[in-house]
Amino acid sequence: MITEAKPMVCVSRNYTESTERVFDAWLDKTKAANFFFATPEGEMVCAEIDPRVGGSFMLVDRRNGIDVEHIGVYLEIDRPHRLSFILRVPHYHEESTRVSIGFVQLERGCELILTQEGPEFVSSTEEGWRAILDALDDVLS
Repeated sequence: MITEAKPMVCVSRNYTESTERVFDAWLDKTKAANFFFATPEGEMVCAEIDPRVGGSFMLVDRRNGIDVEHIGVYLEIDRPHRLSFILRVPHYHEESTRVSIGFVQLERGCELILTQEGPEFVSSTEEGWRAILDALDDVLS
């Protein structure tokens, strides 16, 4: 039986901050509300994070009067090396995808490497993650 390969998105970015500081921002609901699925034209109306394996998160960005929910469940939390979760955005697609984030300590700062398995729209998904990683840099500055 031949299994069709799932699409994959991989983006990376370097930060001047420590791996711990960059990692922790993903699990801090106040910081996450300012970068994790927050859009310049939207308003973050809900940010709930239960930062434990099996815990969930929900971030809701109001875009042009429409609430877009980003719902996930944490699969792995290995501070400050790796974070992975299942992600679902029902407004755009009912399917869940897996997101894995690696944090690599550099001589100065760290590198974040994010992969998402199975997104429906590869190009726009990659663009979206790049915007999120840029916004994270703003939050950390």
